[in-house]
Amino acid sequence: MHPATFFQHCPRCGFRAAETRSAGPFHCDNCDFQYYFNPAIAAAAFVLREDGAALFIRRSKEPAKGKLALPGGFIDAGETAEDAVRREVREEVDLELDELRYFTSHPNQYSYRGVVYPVLDLFFVARTKHPHRAQALDGVEGFEWIQPADVDLGEIAFPSIQKALELMRAAG
Repeated sequence: MHPATFFQHCPRCGFRAAETRSAGPFHCDNCDFQYYFNPAIAAAAFVLREDGAALFIRRSKEPAKGKLALPGGFIDAGETAEDAVRREVREEVDLELDELRYFTSHPNQYSYRGVVYPVLDLFFVARTKHPHRAQALDGVEGFEWIQPADVDLGEIAFPSIQKALELMRAAG
């Protein structure tokens, strides 16, 4: 369900909405407040080794438990995308990124506890001096270094990662 379906009262004045909307902004008929359901923003990285293999994690939690993903996660308020992807890579696989460049973005949907959140996923390409130090930490069941051309798209957790991987393959 879209987050808008859970808004029954105005978050500003508390007035009960005349109807529950499934999409679009929430509008309060009492105080004229509007709340826009903008996407959450996440950042992830193709962390590459010298041989061109990329680091893929196996998710240990739903959604997409057991599927392949890239290290990354949601960007916190006040945090840059670059800072967020560096933090997430540290938290998930304990690697420090030495090189980081923006690659692409794709919309996504993230289902959590019955709510489907619109998300904009930002993808980066990164390198680390010590890829052998990777370890499975927060939210990570395990990890694999795989050549992008060899990844089974059916094993990828989210459509946005599939699209980014297809672009990575096309870039060679």
